[in-house]
Amino acid sequence: MQTRTSLVAYARLSIAAALVTIALKAGAYQITGSVGLLADALESIVNLAAALLALVALRVSVQPPDEEHPYGHEKVEYFSSGVESVLMVLAGLVILFEAARRLLDPRALQDLDLGILLSLLAAAINLVVARVLSRAGRRFRSITLQAGAAHLLTDVWTTGAVVLAIALVKMTGWSVLDPTVAFLLAGQILWIGLRLLSRSVNGLMDRALPPSQILQVESVLDSYRAAGVRYHALLTRRAGARRFVSFHVQVPGDWSVQKGHDLLEEIEGRLRGEMDGVHLFTHLEPIEDPTSWEDEHLDRP
Repeated sequence: MQTRTSLVAYARLSIAAALVTIALKAGAYQITGSVGLLADALESIVNLAAALLALVALRVSVQPPDEEHPYGHEKVEYFSSGVESVLMVLAGLVILFEAARRLLDPRALQDLDLGILLSLLAAAINLVVARVLSRAGRRFRSITLQAGAAHLLTDVWTTGAVVLAIALVKMTGWSVLDPTVAFLLAGQILWIGLRLLSRSVNGLMDRALPPSQILQVESVLDSYRAAGVRYHALLTRRAGARRFVSFHVQVPGDWSVQKGHDLLEEIEGRLRGEMDGVHLFTHLEPIEDPTSWEDEHLDRP
């Protein structure tokens, strides 16, 4: 069975794909002189930089917890995806600049058939690799692989739009279509890059789990209300592939320590069965003690 250590192999696959597609797209740009193909090539260069960052991040993330990092190293993936998103934004800005220059200084495109062929080949490679990375990213809950897959899929759409624009230029002679499409692609790249940046920042800021996952926890805890059990101080966060959940369970004060312990073990077992990769921190309190109701927040007054 594959483990998270196999993520490094996916990063290497992404690097190999980036190198091949850069060569294909750079050749297409040199042949045709299309600013749209230049934009496409620039995005592939960002893909390569992102893949190299991902390789480093994934090598770190798969290391086991140690004394200095008792909660593991998975959070490094947010740095990788954050840098990738910044590179996407920079690429989008460069494309906007080059498209504006081409609008002011139009140029005739050349050898369009060969340029289209090379671009389509690059798009096919990116599509296959993106699907592989997407499946692996969901399976291992890796934001680095998910970011790489999203970037490659964006690249596929970019290439498709550029090829369509070049084909229309060839049929109509309207050279303005080339920089116009480059403008649109730059906007899409900027939007995706900013959205990925927001996701990376939220991960570094220890954002709570999605509402659907919090509801899973609450559903399990609510099922014990009939036995006179209550809970509060439910806190959640995510760090890379790891999910952290903490809560206080309040039970009748006349329960034995063993009975309370058995209840916590049962609750934790159910939650681990429903939520892969969850780390639980529980605390047992007597329901009759007023102070047990005051401990609601991370920073207790």
